[in-house]
Parts: sequence; C-alpha cells; structure tokens
Amino acid sequence: MSVMRASTQSDAALDSLHLSPKGFVRFARYITSELGIKMPESKASMLQSRLARRIRELGFNSVEQYGEYLFSSNHGDEREYFINAITTHKTDFFREPEHFAFLVQKALPALTSAGSSSRTVHLWSAACSSGEEPYTLAMTLGEYVRSHPAWDFAILATDVSTKVLARARQGIYTEEEAAPVPPEMCRRYLLKGRERAHRMVRVVPTLREKISFHRLNLIAKDYRVKDYFDVIFLRNVLIYFDKALQERVINRLCRHLKPGGYLFVGHSESLADFEVPVERVHISVYRLPM
Repeated sequence: MSVMRASTQSDAALDSLHLSPKGFVRFARYITSELGIKMPESKASMLQSRLARRIRELGFNSVEQYGEYLFSSNHGDEREYFINAITTHKTDFFREPEHFAFLVQKALPALTSAGSSSRTVHLWSAACSSGEEPYTLAMTLGEYVRSHPAWDFAILATDVSTKVLARARQGIYTEEEAAPVPPEMCRRYLLKGRERAHRMVRVVPTLREKISFHRLNLIAKDYRVKDYFDVIFLRNVLIYFDKALQERVINRLCRHLKPGGYLFVGHSESLADFEVPVERVHISVYRLPM
C-alpha cells in the first residue's frame, strides 16, 4: 500500500507541474538554439519529468515559472544545470565493437606506417559522455602500443555536460558497467574497489593520465581546439541534429583532422549527400584524403 501511495503522490506532483504546449515550444526552441538538439512534442513528458525535481528545489509552482527564471540572462549556473538535466548520455564500454576492431586492424597500422614524426597517435572522443568511449579507446591503444613500443597516444575527450565530464574524470564504474571490457583488459586496466560489496572498478592511473577532459558544445562556431587528430569519434550524436547542422558539425570537426586521419560516426548515421571532405572507407568510418 505504501508503494501505491508514493506513486499516486508522485503522479499528482507531476500533474501540478504540467507543461503547456506553448511552454513546451519555448523550451524546445531554447534547447535547439543552445544545443542543436531537435525536440519533438512527443518529448514533452520526458522534459517535464526531468525538470520536476529542480522546480521543486527552487520553490516554483509551474514549469513556466522555472522557464522565466532559466531564460533570464542572470542565471548562467542554471543554464548549466538545465543542460545537464535534459541531455541524454547513453553509452557503454566497447559500444559498436566493430569500430575498435577496424581501428586496430586497419586504421592504426595505416597511421603508424606513415612514419609521423611525432610518433604519437592523437585521438578525439567528441561526445565522450561519462567516459566509457575514451577509456575504451585508451585500452585499445594501450594494447596496440604494447606491441609497438616506439609509439604513444593521447586522447582529448569532450562533452557539453559538466555533470558527465566530472564522472568521466574519476574513471569509476560499476562492475556491471565494465562487463563489456574483455577479461585480459580488465586485469590490466581496471582496479577493483577495496569494498568488494560495492562491486566498483576504477581505470588505472596510467590510462587516466592519457586523457584530457574538457567541455565543448558541438554547435559552437569556434571549437577553440588547437590540436589536429589522427582519429575522431563522433558517434550517435548526429541523429539529434537536423541535416544542415550535421553537415556543419562534420566540417568543423574535419578542420581538426590530419590528412589520412579517420572519422568514426554511429552505425545508424551516414554522411551520404553531405558536402564534406572525407571519404567512406568502411561502415560508418570515413577518411580525410592525404
């Protein structure tokens, strides 16, 4: 009975914060202008539920009241909270594993045989979320340089959400989250927590030191990234943008891709019909000509 009451009270609380169609349109336009994310009307209930707790914390009586607070120019910190709340961060270790196989079997041999004077492979995880992707890249490169000791690697990892970046920097995950990591890599790159009942692991310091985490909004006109990269991962992000924005983002990323470098996008994403300087070399893998 207590569970039933709690559910009823929660539903009633959400009803009291109902988002009107007009209010949703205003939030949707704001999200698109700030993040480029398309927000269809079907997402109204999701937006409402993600904001409900914050609205109560601030003592507002409606979503519209919170909107007035958010949209005022004097609350930059609230804008950051809002972005953290509404962005989606679905990710896993070794997600879409074919990409990492291609990286080891094709991309890295091509890059290292080119005889780069730096002898360091530079990679960018451009939507790193809570860190599973850049740490997967670090493990993959860690294994590669074990058999190619003259080479090293460095990884830039960026995301628009400061909340997930804070977690990514820690490199701490549950054993369940780390389950996709192959056993040999687990032994080499993941440390088990002292309190075994919590079943937590942490990425070893030698890998964490290879990754630099920074906030970056992909729709910004200037990424303020000075480096050039051999490999860029931008996976499962383009699907949230309209086609025009997708093309602009890809072209901005390509400005930071070295000739002969590789761009990886999500398996459900394609650059077909885009005016971009890269050529398809594999499923959802593109290369900038030399």
